[in-house]
Amino acid sequence: MLEEFLSPIKISVQVTIAAGIIAVLLGTAAARLMAHKRFKGKSVVETVLMLPLVLPPTVVGFFLIVIFGRQSVIGRLIEHVFHAPVIFTWWAAVIAAAVVAFPLMYQSAKAGFLGVDREIEDAARVDGAKEWQVFLFVTLPMASNAVMTGSVLSFARALGEFGATLMFAGIIPGVTETVPTAIYLSIDSGNMTLAWLWVASIAVISFFMLFFVQFKQK
Repeated sequence: MLEEFLSPIKISVQVTIAAGIIAVLLGTAAARLMAHKRFKGKSVVETVLMLPLVLPPTVVGFFLIVIFGRQSVIGRLIEHVFHAPVIFTWWAAVIAAAVVAFPLMYQSAKAGFLGVDREIEDAARVDGAKEWQVFLFVTLPMASNAVMTGSVLSFARALGEFGATLMFAGIIPGVTETVPTAIYLSIDSGNMTLAWLWVASIAVISFFMLFFVQFKQK
């Protein structure tokens, strides 16, 4: 009973940490790139980046299968290099969670970067700072609240991901069975006690994540 209860929690924590880190790094980089850049087709690119936020998770999962499935070019390449497919693996759960969490990080970080005084950044450049130094020591600290908020929301979204994970990673006990998917199986099998324990666990974790965001915004 204890192992059955703890296994999805352990997998969820591992998937959330990995997916959250990926979403934060890629979201911050994309936000920095898009914040002040002007180029043809920018609105289309930004729309694509934000799509996972509004698409049904099952649709996101379907697209991931198309992109990384064993019949796709990318899927065959990965399988050739690593001698194993991506779909229905732990990494599939990470990718699914990272994709749905990415827009929250991107949106929040971009808002923060747009609020940074560009004259201060230019002053740092005039003083001889390299672009990476300007970003790390000027831009990022000034946008830290937005970046922190986006990070927490991304981790919370990755923790609660269900639909895309179900489609792309499946529900494999000990491998891809996260708390949301475990809750689904428990309800389906009529084990409401175990479902309530998982619901309580994920609700408490999510509450404190959101509470932290509210606290930081004050």
